Amino acid sequence: MDLKSVQLFVDVMKHQSFANVARIRNIDPSSVSRTIRNLEFTLGFRLFQRTTRRLAPTEAGQAYFNQVNQLVEELLVAGEQALELSNQPVGTLRVAACTSFGQKMLVPIIPIMRQKYPKLALELVLSDNQIDIVEQKIDVAVRFGKQPTGELVYSKLAPRLFKVCASPEFVKANKITNDPNCISELECLRFSIAGYRDYWRFRKPGQKEIKVPVSGNLLISHGLTMTASTVASLGIALLPNWLCSDEIASGQLIDLFPEYECAASDFGTSAWLVYPSKDFIPLKLTVFMDCLKKLVPSMIADTN
Repeated sequence: MDLKSVQLFVDVMKHQSFANVARIRNIDPSSVSRTIRNLEFTLGFRLFQRTTRRLAPTEAGQAYFNQVNQLVEELLVAGEQALELSNQPVGTLRVAACTSFGQKMLVPIIPIMRQKYPKLALELVLSDNQIDIVEQKIDVAVRFGKQPTGELVYSKLAPRLFKVCASPEFVKANKITNDPNCISELECLRFSIAGYRDYWRFRKPGQKEIKVPVSGNLLISHGLTMTASTVASLGIALLPNWLCSDEIASGQLIDLFPEYECAASDFGTSAWLVYPSKDFIPLKLTVFMDCLKKLVPSMIADTN
């Protein structure tokens, strides 16, 4: 009996859908159905009751799942442990992040990983919607905000810093002072997510926080597009440091309030590495997280 077939059965049981498993594994749904049929033939009993609207395990299928679920996990872990006897990470690591972070921060790190760990394959799952990392079989995700909670494991990657920026052309065409309140009357580019649309926050050490209302006619859901729109003089933007440091250094953007710490909804947010809780952490995950923790903080460090 093929272990891969049993593993696929376990996935179907967990997701209750041939189509979802096919999408996660990036295979044809007919291949999933065919594998399950072959497994049923080998076992001699039906694993699922199928209708056009519903997929449900049979009593025998449920009993079989109860027996093999933990065994499959243990066999996979045993295989990973055996492969790591060479002290070299192997296999495929599925990494989730927002599209802008993937393009801007993860892609430059891939050549370093390839040179150091040639047997490690990376699969970048980039989406601007937060995905279920357990359902999607993600090994590690990069997420932003306050310290995560729940059953997932998290590790701090780097503090998240922001700048309020505009192009030199926009600055010349508008009256901008050293007081952040001046931007309340100007065109601001806003992320189309909660907490970024209505107010931006500013503070100096030992001084009271300033909460400035912002408005504008352009909402954007993509980080790199926000940076490009700011460079194109479409307005003022609140940008994560890693999305504007190069443009500030080259003179394409100006940091309008360098003396202030800036934020949207909260100060003190960070980038986090989040991964499912496991008794065994594979070497491929350990070396990848170590690499990110070594390289990313310096890549997004404050430029001032």
